[in-house]
Amino acid sequence: MPELTEEVADARPAPSGEPILEVRGLVKHFPLTQGVLFKKQVGAVKAVDGVDFALTAGETLGIVGESGCGKSTVAKMLVNLERPTAGEIRYKGEDITRLSGRALKAVRRNIQMVFQDPYTSLNPRMTVGDIIGEPYEIHPEVAPKGDRRRKVQELLDVVGLNPEYINRYPHQFSGGQRQRIGIARGLALRPEIIVADEPVSALDVSVQAQVINLLDKLQNEFDLSYVFIAHDLSIVRHISDRVGVMYLGRLAEIGTDEQIYEHPTHPYTQALLSAVPVPDPEARERRERIILTGDVPSPANPPSGCRFRTRCWKAQERCELEVPELAVPAEFRTADGPEAHPSACHFAEERHVVG
Repeated sequence: MPELTEEVADARPAPSGEPILEVRGLVKHFPLTQGVLFKKQVGAVKAVDGVDFALTAGETLGIVGESGCGKSTVAKMLVNLERPTAGEIRYKGEDITRLSGRALKAVRRNIQMVFQDPYTSLNPRMTVGDIIGEPYEIHPEVAPKGDRRRKVQELLDVVGLNPEYINRYPHQFSGGQRQRIGIARGLALRPEIIVADEPVSALDVSVQAQVINLLDKLQNEFDLSYVFIAHDLSIVRHISDRVGVMYLGRLAEIGTDEQIYEHPTHPYTQALLSAVPVPDPEARERRERIILTGDVPSPANPPSGCRFRTRCWKAQERCELEVPELAVPAEFRTADGPEAHPSACHFAEERHVVG
């Protein structure tokens, strides 16, 4: 099985400077209705309920969490496939949630998406050349008609596919090859940001490593910024500069990969990390497992206060009454170590759970 390589990541300079993308108070509620002819809203599924983060140019922000926590909904809102119920998404200082028409079309050129399922995200009736070249039909200023075939073949070569495959159809490719085609389509307009929504979850483990290494290489080559969404903690750690942990529509904790994996302070993050498989039998015997009780609450009726309190071993009355702020905990604000990072917990405490 191919291994995840560190060479490209080590060669990439640490991201710095002003954020290229800022998300403030992002909310997406899907209405619940009753009735057939006369529909009446009786509630809402609170898929995303107040998310804040920033993405710096050249950075990879990983977002992890359980299925149903709102990760993919955030991804769709970033590329305007879903309109937010509230909040702002600022690209280079401009709130893109308020844009439409030509202004939105211009922004979409710079924020592209790689979808989760390589089998359903490609039109089976179109050739690879038509799929990758379709963005040029929407944005003809990027590539004149006579130059498009050459550009598509260059993109196929960049993602590791034979340029002669340009006239083949998606069913003639494997899952990993199809995802490479999806990546090539995302690169066609030379975007600044790529939102990757679980791009390797539908692939074999051996192919996952190849695609992750490709994304790492392309980031350096095309000067890309990534929002990388996944539920595999080891993959997210490899590719991400910073990691945000989501639970039931909100961010529970956010920080650098070292802060999140080596110095987690939120109980949910600690529980997630304790479930990561350890290959060493001796280390597996020594490690402490955190077993959560109960089920994930419904996003249509989330708990009051802290959303994790119904499964948290630290929960107290304050957790029911007060919504914890995503901020550096008071006890760590004077510290200068990796434990001083934002965590949405009233009783945040560092706990080493990996290895």
